[in-house]
Amino acid sequence: MTPQLGLQANWRQFTLLVLINAFVGGMVGLERSILPQLAEQEFHLVARSAILSFIVVFGLTKAVANYYAGAWAGRVGRKNLLLIGWGFGLPVPLLLLWAPSWGWVIFANVLLGLNQGLAWSSTVVMKMDLVGPKQRGLAMGLNESAGYLAVGAAAFASGWLATEYGLRPYPFYLGLVLAVLGLLGSLLVRDTRAHVALEAAQAPAGSVGPPFSFWDVTWRHPNLGSVTQAGLVNNLNDGMVWGLLPLLLASKGFTLTQIGTVAAVYPAVWGLGQLVTGPLADRLCKKDLLFWGMLLQGAVLLAMLIVDSYPAFLGLAALLGAGTALVYPTFLAAVGEYAPAPHRARSVGIFRFWRDAGYAIGALLTGILADAFGLGAALGAIGGLTVASALVVRGRMYCLPAAGADPAAAPGCPLPGHGLPRASSLRLSFRLRLAIAC
Repeated sequence: MTPQLGLQANWRQFTLLVLINAFVGGMVGLERSILPQLAEQEFHLVARSAILSFIVVFGLTKAVANYYAGAWAGRVGRKNLLLIGWGFGLPVPLLLLWAPSWGWVIFANVLLGLNQGLAWSSTVVMKMDLVGPKQRGLAMGLNESAGYLAVGAAAFASGWLATEYGLRPYPFYLGLVLAVLGLLGSLLVRDTRAHVALEAAQAPAGSVGPPFSFWDVTWRHPNLGSVTQAGLVNNLNDGMVWGLLPLLLASKGFTLTQIGTVAAVYPAVWGLGQLVTGPLADRLCKKDLLFWGMLLQGAVLLAMLIVDSYPAFLGLAALLGAGTALVYPTFLAAVGEYAPAPHRARSVGIFRFWRDAGYAIGALLTGILADAFGLGAALGAIGGLTVASALVVRGRMYCLPAAGADPAAAPGCPLPGHGLPRASSLRLSFRLRLAIAC
């Protein structure tokens, strides 16, 4: 079959990938409402840094898996990476179900990080390949919506099961079902390398150029660098919410069902919101979406310092999900917009490496702060960092001109030879790529 680009032409394959990504999200959702309680009640861990160790290893492993998923996608194939990811995911619920010590939980989260990094990255890149350049924001909105709705549903379901039947074993039976269904669905996926070749053939002559380097994506490119730091801070605060919010709510006397509901509202709004914000990322300036989304997240985290009631936390969880929904599909749409098709998978991998390293950094930082100064200090510090990240986006990013518009009309978009870094600090090839992008 001759490949075609676009959502309509590839809707069957795209829908299957959306469903598979929901199974990927459900795997991590299992842990969001119950694992901190499991650490305290069954393994008798007291130090916050020790409890959050599972997020540290998860974040580091997922970050590395993201990077290599991007680097290897063109070599071993997107579908093969997806299947390898599910191979790592299958044992996770069984390890959590049978874990006799906290070390087993840590090892399970190493495998979970590999599963999330390889499987989620594969679905992201394959959807970008299928839809082409015009619908990338919509594609990422649908992808991330499915993933995080599943995170929310699994968080609520595991919290309810833990309340009704105990922390183990029933919540982890759900994880086993998700892993088996994800693997079976992945066997039906077709690889998308032919779509990559088609998009590259349709690109304007000379628009591809050399690939962005690791440091271009990390910081040097003013837009990609801003996106990358915001992605890291976003997952830094998400790691804090994952690990410390259940403990904060428990300290206020909330039940496991209430904790599970708050833990579910946040990713549920995050997921549903992306059905709206994904298409917006195709139409509006990505700088604006990222600035307001990060600013809203930071304000919500700081507001959590002064509320105590269950309804207030439900409302703040919804607002936090809305702020995250503004930025999450925009991150990936922005990276896809700047990276030429042959280099997209690697650029996405570099971005996702730093974004998910935020889980580990956030867990380490908040664990140390919570042990030394209390949960409030950790919450305040992460809220402040999130506001600072929004200000970096505001000050450093620029909006691309609309298709067919005069580049000079785009505020802050440097023209060739104007406002670009000196050749001594940035390669000439990067200068040319930035000029082409503008």
